[in-house]
Amino acid sequence: MTQPIVSVVITCYNYARYVGGAIESVLNQSFQDIEIIIVDDGSTDGSDTVISSFLFDHRIKYFHQENRGQAKAKNKGIKESTGEFVAFLDADDQWEKTKLEKQILLFQNQDTGVVYSRAQYIDAAGHPMELILSDKYLQPRSGKVTNWLYMNNFVPFSSAIVRKTCFDMLGMFDESLSMGIDWDLWLRISTRYSFAYVNEPLLLYRVGHPGQMSKNETTRHECSDRIMMSFVDNYPDAVDPKVQKKAKVYTLWNRADYYSVRKPWQGMLLSLKAILLSPFHPESYRGVLQALRYLFFHRTS
Repeated sequence: MTQPIVSVVITCYNYARYVGGAIESVLNQSFQDIEIIIVDDGSTDGSDTVISSFLFDHRIKYFHQENRGQAKAKNKGIKESTGEFVAFLDADDQWEKTKLEKQILLFQNQDTGVVYSRAQYIDAAGHPMELILSDKYLQPRSGKVTNWLYMNNFVPFSSAIVRKTCFDMLGMFDESLSMGIDWDLWLRISTRYSFAYVNEPLLLYRVGHPGQMSKNETTRHECSDRIMMSFVDNYPDAVDPKVQKKAKVYTLWNRADYYSVRKPWQGMLLSLKAILLSPFHPESYRGVLQALRYLFFHRTS
């Protein structure tokens, strides 16, 4: 087998009901100079049976390991890859047919390290969802994106293709993180490489189903704090100091919103911290008002 241009890494943990669709979406790509590396991270739901039904295709390499976590599974895929580029696909997501074909063209610029696309959100059954990301920090960006990326992770993971030399220069996924591993990696890559994107929803991103890691908000917040602090420590000149402060306030706003109807007093505390950092911005007061409304409503109802 000759060396492929793109290595597609699919990782799976107990997604027997979805992994077949993910694999088929890769096999059906209009761009066919690929290899597919599937890493089953200790699934116990019959995922191996589903995956085995595809192993007739000589381009597929299959690895089964004891459950070691998503970072180690993805790193295993990177280590086994032989392509010039590595594309990632989680087992519960799917690709549109022309995804690789359209994205690979943007690597003609040798400074580009990551190419991604927009996403179409789908529900657990695969039906399209009309989710609009209005937050300006979640809009796609191209070029030197470190300051924007430090504010929020706007790169849909399963849409990303990475130039493999990025891993040689800046490392792979941080195996000590349980969540946010892609954001951490994108930030590191952004210090040396440019980003580019295709302004089309070439990824079908599944949300709202059992087992989705992004539901664990407390762990996500802890990992997010660690990623931001570690990045500034390791790359002290990468993010403008004004952006660092703005990111801290923005993070407090978002968390105040999240906790205002779950743990209202915690939401108010986070809002007060935001007010101290940015007293003249009305967003800083939103969490307090939401928490007060929630407490008043539940006290009087």
